Amino acid sequence: MTAALYLLVYACALVLLTGCLIRAVAYARMPLHLRWELYPVPHEEPERARHGGSYFESPNWWAQPFRFNLLGELRAMIPEMLFLKGLWEFNRPLWFRSFPFHFGLYLLIATVALVGATALAAILAPERLSDQLLLVLHYVYTATGLAGAGLAIAGAAALLIRRLRDATLRIYTAPGDLFNLACFIVSLAVLGAAFLLRAPGDPATLELARGLLAFDTSLRPSPLQTLGLALAALLAAYIPWTHMSHFIAKYFTYHSIRWDDLPSAKAREIESKIAQYLTYRPTWSAPHVMADGTRTWADIAMANPAQQEVKK
Repeated sequence: MTAALYLLVYACALVLLTGCLIRAVAYARMPLHLRWELYPVPHEEPERARHGGSYFESPNWWAQPFRFNLLGELRAMIPEMLFLKGLWEFNRPLWFRSFPFHFGLYLLIATVALVGATALAAILAPERLSDQLLLVLHYVYTATGLAGAGLAIAGAAALLIRRLRDATLRIYTAPGDLFNLACFIVSLAVLGAAFLLRAPGDPATLELARGLLAFDTSLRPSPLQTLGLALAALLAAYIPWTHMSHFIAKYFTYHSIRWDDLPSAKAREIESKIAQYLTYRPTWSAPHVMADGTRTWADIAMANPAQQEVKK
């Protein structure tokens, strides 16, 4: 039973990584987006970003080197990733439900990383882990794990209730949305119960992690521990194949659409893609676009729809 549990966790971890990679590659290979040119862009030079300007303000900007302000972009990314800044500003009632859920998941990810690193150190260099250090680490990952599970369960339950009770949101709610939130609630509740109800003879969290990394089948997890780990592993493997993988799409939305202001003249790949796209022959039903399948995008872009209407 222990070996089967380990194999399940390994397989789910592989499915998780594979799914995230497939999603990322699919987004990266999508056609070039319609460049918005919305300013300020966070990676613009600070003095320009402060008043909403861009490098287009500079004379002969096309002949000057393109400067990238990484610190400015990090200042915009970190509050958005950790604290959902945009949601706080534009939909605060939803923020109070969504933030606990997401921040709880962040704490759980940090807990898994900390426990995994501690278990790996215990296998490779046990002499470096003193009893005092192990005790401190135990308190830290116990606190982050319990807080993360509690926040994630509370946030998922609040989001689930809102989807069920809000008439406006109910229109956009599919059965899969309810199922996904229920999966988080059930799996995290079982995992938390397994930790809180652990009997004296059951392996501790660090022992389970060390056994998983070393494939130690001598450990005997309780049925509740086995069920909790299995549900959590299956949930992790399930996420990349659903719209819950929006964390990958969000990266491309910001970096490849909202914040992409690289001059096309300085990027041959962009120039070649645009040249290829201009040869496409779109078919749109809107008559004012004049995309009848015979004109190329280049023809449409060079035509004046107003003059075309006058000629008719």
